[in-house]
Amino acid sequence: MTDEKLDQILKLALAPETDEKEIRVCRRRKVKMKKSRTAGIVAAAAAALAIIGIGTLGYFNPALAARIPLIGKIFEKIGDSVTYSGDFTDRGSVLTNEEPGGDLDTSEYSVSDAGVRLTASEVYCDGYSLFLTVNIESEEADFTHIPQHYTGINTAENRTAAGFYIGGTWSACGNSSEQLRNTFEGEVIDSHTFAGMLKLDLPEKAQGCGSVSLNVDGLGYDDDRVSDAEDISASHWIDGNWDMVLPFEVNTTGVKTIEIGETKGSITLGDIVVSPYQVIVHTATPGRQRELTDERREKLLSKDPDMTDEEMFELLGWSYEPCQTLVFNQDGELLYPDAEIPGRAGFAVQGKKISALHVFIFDSLDDWAQMEDEGINSSAADRAVIAREIQVE
Repeated sequence: MTDEKLDQILKLALAPETDEKEIRVCRRRKVKMKKSRTAGIVAAAAAALAIIGIGTLGYFNPALAARIPLIGKIFEKIGDSVTYSGDFTDRGSVLTNEEPGGDLDTSEYSVSDAGVRLTASEVYCDGYSLFLTVNIESEEADFTHIPQHYTGINTAENRTAAGFYIGGTWSACGNSSEQLRNTFEGEVIDSHTFAGMLKLDLPEKAQGCGSVSLNVDGLGYDDDRVSDAEDISASHWIDGNWDMVLPFEVNTTGVKTIEIGETKGSITLGDIVVSPYQVIVHTATPGRQRELTDERREKLLSKDPDMTDEEMFELLGWSYEPCQTLVFNQDGELLYPDAEIPGRAGFAVQGKKISALHVFIFDSLDDWAQMEDEGINSSAADRAVIAREIQVE
């Protein structure tokens, strides 16, 4: 069976049944991995895969999957399905290769504990974020019930990926440790194998070469057989220690920084970074950043590792000045908005052409939401605090 035929069957199986507005709202509040799909989507996908029996990598057939090298080629395998999608060919560095028999040629980037082996595969860095692919294996697990979530702007695109939670800390280039708030996005290869990508946003711009330390103390995944919305989240959680130090090299090919420096009201648009897989809008708002030092943030996180900046401000009794950003390309196409944090809004390019950008920054979540729903010609555009058209090429 060809890849094209498999994709065709899967697209039919994954035809969205979830209300599109619900998906947008869910994505808008994405701090952890959120679910906006229905059990029908997952059941349809599972039924289609059961009929297919074997996919391109031997889905539901661990023996066949083991014979086909995957580690070292995960970018190629999942590059079209994850949120920060794209062709990573010749951009990322291969950390670990896999032989046809399953042997690894770089064992130092593979760690086992609690019956789970975590193997780092490839890494790409544009100077602002690290994109790391991993392979997760567990002989005692059944990953085939991990549900999928939408990774595209429109549900009609049928872009979906499975997710895997990760807990612990990480640090890069000598900076202080930060909590791992991210998830792996990727694909279930077979009952015991998950291949995914982890995106880490660097606290400071990196140059040249560096290393990232991962101190993973927990891995987990959802189960579509659990019906209770509260229980489904990380219903399978495994505590352990998977620590590794991974080298990376900044690849500046296709990365461009555009200085703006415009201030209106209490919002400043600093600069815009355009890379092959993301657009980053750097902003400054006094209410967000007032006195929230790294030391104070770490102290609060030691009490509650999942605490957001908004919750920190509320706990401290500080005002939190809102800032919400949307970016469209020259054709009026909305770029996928990921979670916005103080000073930084990230957007996935997802293969869209970028020769110019239209940037809208709001101080009202309602206006932001209206424009996200209605598009670049929305009347909400007139209520943006900052609205700029920026030429990229």
